[in-house]
Amino acid sequence: MPASSPLSSMTGFAREAGALPDGAPFAWELRSVNGRGLELRFRLPPGMEALEAAAREATGKTLKRGSVQVALSVQRDQRPVLSPDPAALERALGMALELSARIPGAPAPRAEALLALPGILRAEIPEPAEGEEEARRAALLAAFGRALDALASSRIGEGERLRAVLEGLLDEVAALSAAARQEAETQPGAQRARLEEALDRLLGEEGRRRFPEERLAQEVALLAARSDVREELDRLDSHIAAARALLQEGEAIGRRLDFLGQEFVREANTLCSKSASTELTRLGLELKAAIERLKEQAANVE
Repeated sequence: MPASSPLSSMTGFAREAGALPDGAPFAWELRSVNGRGLELRFRLPPGMEALEAAAREATGKTLKRGSVQVALSVQRDQRPVLSPDPAALERALGMALELSARIPGAPAPRAEALLALPGILRAEIPEPAEGEEEARRAALLAAFGRALDALASSRIGEGERLRAVLEGLLDEVAALSAAARQEAETQPGAQRARLEEALDRLLGEEGRRRFPEERLAQEVALLAARSDVREELDRLDSHIAAARALLQEGEAIGRRLDFLGQEFVREANTLCSKSASTELTRLGLELKAAIERLKEQAANVE
């Protein structure tokens, strides 16, 4: 058997930390869970929204499915610079001079008192030079690429653990299918016995002896045809083989596994509805429970 391709889960986590060229520490955190398609949510510091487009493009090339949350934190080392708001300062000075002129003996307004008024001074982070900004952006995107690779590796590691779980569940479904097939082979005989017993109760021993054997055989054949589950079990075995082949294929099989899971459910439901024995019904219900567990796990496959 050829080596299987890596199986990727949609669940994973990665963190990549570093420092910008100006020494400011930063960290990317990427978390992913299962989703119908590829859903990306970014949380970036103010002023760094321009990184999102490039990060989205890189993520789309690496991941196929999953709900991914991307967060960037940057610890700013630059101290804010205080600078006056010219318009606010002009208005405050005008009002102070006007009030001072109206009060006899009032001192002239003092500069420190004006600057202490709310709204006069603004704290601003100096804008980096154009070359510095480009270097910061390049460093952040390079780190994001490393975080994205780590997330993909994390999802593959989880996927390989998931493969073992899925293979175990497929083994369980296959064993139940084989048991159901064995039980189904006994149904025609059991149905004949039940029909003969019913005729004995209705007709009595004498009437039962006069009942045509051909008619009895026809009724048994009709009952057997209605409760024949061989076709459902054949299809179920075919789905098991297809699921095993998909696990061997590995890459981007989530949607196909999901479709197969629906087919598994359909066959198990039909088997239960056509069952003519309590044991076959029990096996059918166990099949449905195992298939539900299989579907739940397959929902995590990329």
